[in-house]
Amino acid sequence: MAPVRRIAQIVHLKPAAVAAYKECHANVWPEVLQQIKDCNIKDYSIFFDNDRTLFATFKYVGTDFEGDMEAMRANPKIREWWAMTDGMQLIESDWHQESPIPGAVGSADGPGWWKVLDEVFYTD
Repeated sequence: MAPVRRIAQIVHLKPAAVAAYKECHANVWPEVLQQIKDCNIKDYSIFFDNDRTLFATFKYVGTDFEGDMEAMRANPKIREWWAMTDGMQLIESDWHQESPIPGAVGSADGPGWWKVLDEVFYTD
């Protein structure tokens, strides 16, 4: 059995998109939920700090994280979901889009849109 890998990430949300973001995540498409499961992701949660930051955490229980993430990126329904949610997550300021990841252009292409955080403490 592969060791569990805990992952935490942040990204920013457009203030005008808060209601729409919460609504789409209250009704996540079945294909998205199945792909998350198929890619060995468990206990996936997204939190909102009521300002602009989304905080996500999940457990990866597989043995090939990069391969599973490539399978996720290859799914057309996932790419459609990301196109919708990335549009809500982009913060437009000074005529450019801002991400916590330098050079990020979206979830499907380039460096990841969500910034992975370093774990500094854990207890079970």
